[in-house]
Amino acid sequence: SLRTTAVRDGDHYVLNGTKRFITNAPEASIFTVMARTDQTKKGAGAISAFIVEAGTPGLSLGKIDKKMGQKGAHTCDVIFDNCRVPAENIIGGKEGVGFKTAMKVLDKGRINIAAISVGVAERMLEDALRYACERKQFGKPIAEFQAIAFKLADMATRIEAAELLTQLAGDLKDRHQPMTTQGAMAKYYASEVATWASNEAVQIFGGYGYTKDFPVEKFYRDSKLCTIGEGTSEIQKVVISRNVLRE
Repeated sequence: SLRTTAVRDGDHYVLNGTKRFITNAPEASIFTVMARTDQTKKGAGAISAFIVEAGTPGLSLGKIDKKMGQKGAHTCDVIFDNCRVPAENIIGGKEGVGFKTAMKVLDKGRINIAAISVGVAERMLEDALRYACERKQFGKPIAEFQAIAFKLADMATRIEAAELLTQLAGDLKDRHQPMTTQGAMAKYYASEVATWASNEAVQIFGGYGYTKDFPVEKFYRDSKLCTIGEGTSEIQKVVISRNVLRE
């Protein structure tokens, strides 16, 4: 539930609240902030969006989170304590359209996460394939053992499906067609494939996969965020199921 509030005060809104896990907050020059402008309403109509410049009095940052992966993208709290923002900074020119704005951005963002996930999965297949062809046991490459070959086959198949689903969602977006369902499908499936493929790659590398001698352990850690950012896998299934049930 959204707890950050924005109360009108003359030509300004006064923002109070804390936003968690904001990616690249320490590097940001502006923030797009969702806040509740109508305290009497429930639902989307009570939410508005604002542009807030970094350095605005009342805006501060928390400590940088210590994450298991994707450490190059800093995340931290963004804190608003009686932060005064000009009324002209409201996105859409009026109150109550913030949620609709956020959903449009999320639809696009989910396709971006899907594309990142496909890239991670493809890298994992590439690394696993190379290692399996080079690593030898009992006088032959481990890729010739059925247990390894089947892992590679499964990886290639699921990655191809994830890529096609992502391309479908992207094509619909480019043609300005409805794509909320397809975007959620692509994000959900591709992100799960990325984490699964990373796990399979670690298994194929064996003990070396658990060391920092090879990059698969980093991708194993980094890929997990793809199932969380821009809405968790569970949220994607909520979106998908609601839209499927409406059809």
